[in-house]
Amino acid sequence: MNEQSLVEAHVLSRKQKNYLIVKRILDLFMSVSAVIVLSPLLFGIAIAIKRDSKGPVFFKQKRVGKDKKLFEIYKFRTMRTDTPKNMPTHMLAEPDQYITKIGSLLRKTSLDELPQIFNIIKNDMYIVAPRPALWNQYDLIEKRDEYGVHQIAPGLTGWAQINGRDELEIPVKAKLDKYYIEHMGLQMDCYCILKTIISVLKHEGVIEGGTGKMKK
Repeated sequence: MNEQSLVEAHVLSRKQKNYLIVKRILDLFMSVSAVIVLSPLLFGIAIAIKRDSKGPVFFKQKRVGKDKKLFEIYKFRTMRTDTPKNMPTHMLAEPDQYITKIGSLLRKTSLDELPQIFNIIKNDMYIVAPRPALWNQYDLIEKRDEYGVHQIAPGLTGWAQINGRDELEIPVKAKLDKYYIEHMGLQMDCYCILKTIISVLKHEGVIEGGTGKMKK
């Protein structure tokens, strides 16, 4: 980390470190409750995936976690098994040809992200925090490193998610992640959760086969 990065990186305050303890307890309670309440939906999606195409129900992928340690993120499989591995959707030449019929619906509604509830239970992730980068998204990882984003575990949703999602360019996304780290707290998390629900219902910010296409 260079001299400029040291100046820009945010150091967690004692108040924020204490909040992370509360955050973990709340996330664990809400995640376990969600698994119980959503179990019929999870089971139904699993059946739909198996009937739609050959392959496993779940998709696992290496992502960057706290302190840049790698972990496997869980998602419902939305693509065919012959899709190139470890490649972000936006880097595929024609991503639509790989997405299954049920997968298209799951991605539009963000239901493919639901298995990450188990990542939260395992303490790989929080409900709200910067979304985890792929292990080979070096540009995003480098920018986040400059801002001290990797001090905390990633999240299911976050400040960048509700402010553009796939439409954001890498530098913009990293700065929004930095903003979250600087303002992290219960009020911020509640706001992110509420805005995420609204964004999902409105299908905002989802761009298949593209990223960094912020609307002018």
